[in-house]
Amino acid sequence: MTGELVKRSYVIGQTEISARPLEPALYLVATPIGNLADITLRALETLAAADIVACEDTRVSRVLLDRYGIRRRTTAYHEHNAVDAGPKLIAALLDGQSVALISDAGTPLISDPGYRLVGEALDQGIRVVPIPGPSAPLAALTASGLPSDAFLFAGFLPVKTGQRLTRLEALKTAPATLIFFESPRRLAETLGAMVGALGGARKAAIGRELTKTFEEIRTGTLQSLADHYAAADTPKGEIVICVGPSDATADEPADIDRLLLSLAAEMPASKAAAEAAKMTGGQKQTLYRRLLELKDTGKKGDTGKEGDTGKEGDTGKDGDA
Repeated sequence: MTGELVKRSYVIGQTEISARPLEPALYLVATPIGNLADITLRALETLAAADIVACEDTRVSRVLLDRYGIRRRTTAYHEHNAVDAGPKLIAALLDGQSVALISDAGTPLISDPGYRLVGEALDQGIRVVPIPGPSAPLAALTASGLPSDAFLFAGFLPVKTGQRLTRLEALKTAPATLIFFESPRRLAETLGAMVGALGGARKAAIGRELTKTFEEIRTGTLQSLADHYAAADTPKGEIVICVGPSDATADEPADIDRLLLSLAAEMPASKAAAEAAKMTGGQKQTLYRRLLELKDTGKKGDTGKEGDTGKEGDTGKDGDA
């Protein structure tokens, strides 16, 4: 009964506004990613009217709720307690209550376990209502200057080197701008891995502390950004990495063949393949095999000493290496 006596209202400036009643449903409420003024009016009313506000961290969310005079009951729902907390929220929904789900910042379900709760709610026939608003990936994308007609949010990359490389290789040919979250401590290492897997010539952007006082958006090639953060002090704040799609013209087979032959004229085949991989974002072994095929074709088409010498010289150097 005590909960029913609490005002369902929110405050903007000096004005207290009563919140209209909510229908029983699971409401996915986007919250600010930094600047608390980015909250929407609909989000405020939903948070004020909900029977339960489920938060990733109740302490973080309390700052937002207090800022707008919202006095609602909160409960924790996050990765570590989802197994226990999820069924309780579903039970409340089935009992006719309204639940507003929020994350620490941005749109719920983006790199958090909320999708499990949504899936269970849908399975139970519970209505799910999105309350859109701030989103760090979209904020970074729109300010990056990179193509926005197609994009792929890839979340956090694996920490282990091998798993990270496998993930990047799988994303390399995606015809879309790639968007990642990353820890500031791993930013330089991750950019270095991206240069190796995706190619240093790709355009990219780093969004840091978006919407906050020290917001920074740095653009350039992956190589230039990797060089900058390798030499700089570890940055502070939340990081979003945007990587533009590969240049389709650079992937034309004829162009790659010419590049391989040009490089092979100046260096051993193995090194030429490695350099071509850096320039095109291709795989070194694949380019190496293609170069050997080109050399073999050239040898068959030209019986002169030049073709024989080129192949034998390169093969010898590769073996020595």
